[in-house]
Amino acid sequence: MVAERISVIGTGYLGATHAACMAELGFDVLGVDVDREKVDQLSAGRLPFYEPGLEEVLNRNLANGRLRFTSDYAAAAEFADIHFVCVGTPQRPDSNAADLTHVTAAVESLAPLLTRPAVVIGKSTVPVGTAAGIAERIAELAPAGSEVGLGWSPEFLREGFGVHDTLHPNRIVIGSDSERVVSTMRELSAAQLAEDIPFLVTDLQTAELVKVSANAFLATKISFINAMAEVSEAAGADVMKLAQALSHDDRIGGKFLGPGLGFGGGCLPKDIRAFMARADELGVEPALSFLSEVDAINQRRRSRTVDLARVLIGGGFAGRRVGVLGAAFKPNSDDIRDSPALEVAATVASLGATVTVYDPEALEKAQQEHPELNYAHSMLEAVRDAEVVLLLTEWGEFRDVDPKQLAKVVAEPRIVDGRNALDPEHWRAHGWTYRALGRP
Repeated sequence: MVAERISVIGTGYLGATHAACMAELGFDVLGVDVDREKVDQLSAGRLPFYEPGLEEVLNRNLANGRLRFTSDYAAAAEFADIHFVCVGTPQRPDSNAADLTHVTAAVESLAPLLTRPAVVIGKSTVPVGTAAGIAERIAELAPAGSEVGLGWSPEFLREGFGVHDTLHPNRIVIGSDSERVVSTMRELSAAQLAEDIPFLVTDLQTAELVKVSANAFLATKISFINAMAEVSEAAGADVMKLAQALSHDDRIGGKFLGPGLGFGGGCLPKDIRAFMARADELGVEPALSFLSEVDAINQRRRSRTVDLARVLIGGGFAGRRVGVLGAAFKPNSDDIRDSPALEVAATVASLGATVTVYDPEALEKAQQEHPELNYAHSMLEAVRDAEVVLLLTEWGEFRDVDPKQLAKVVAEPRIVDGRNALDPEHWRAHGWTYRALGRP
């Protein structure tokens, strides 16, 4: 097996990042996608999404010849003997379950072309039990039959840190009952293993559970502190000081203990819902019933932010001007999937306000998704003549802005800090009426 030549099936966020970074590690990589426009864009060195540092890695490896893209599965089967499946698994439109259409299509397209020994490694987030079915399907379809081994190696990329997390992951997990698959993964991970990064070997089912379990835990921790924000508001306490006190307990720690508008994006919300759906199919739905409340707490943060803004502006939005800072679900990303910021902005607009949004990277995608909103190309333009400002994505330029500068252009110096990203005393000292989730 020629371990230096690999294919990456799917060139969305995960696949494009994985392909470029594997080339950066020295492998010859062929990215495969049925979307010809995306293939052409990547081949020209342009990313269809924003990810810090990735475009430089992409172009460097296109230039040195280690990275190419195609829409031809036959070319991938001929080129490589190691194939990574990195296609998306979005939430189904008719239920909370994961949509495996793209995974199924990738396997059905690739497997019949595998005429010699090969390794297929799944990285897509799938419901537990999926990989075993894929292994059976590959054995049925592939001319090489049992000489095609399957493994599952979940991805742990944080948007905004995708390059670092691929090149320097905090752990590598491979699920497989094939020693050949495991040894192949070790070979591919040699650079990371030289950094003493943990390498964990499991069965397929355990590997499938790792990513969704991690996301469920993180979502629970975020929603816990946001539940404490609800209690703090009712009791007149300060959730930020509460979170600080909790963070000193090393059993709890301070990571993901930041109260605010809650989580969004393409992973946490859909992963916990798909996890609950799969638990129901397995007959263990009560084991994950708490995730329903985790999801509900997260959604309540959005409506509570709208309520704070309504009170601050005097009871109603009709005819009022609102400046919104942030559209992406998190900073250092242009991802607007399940974005709390955009949902709040759209809700306020539906209540009669004129809403103007600014985000450093997500404006184009936001405008396509919510054309009813107004968009500005600078922070000052977005808040000009605003009667209330909503900070909804904690980009650095929003955290670091001088409140005196903003005060000069707004109609009224009122702000709702949906991310608890600002120093309230500093803003109040400069004449702003400041409100935030979970603070007096």
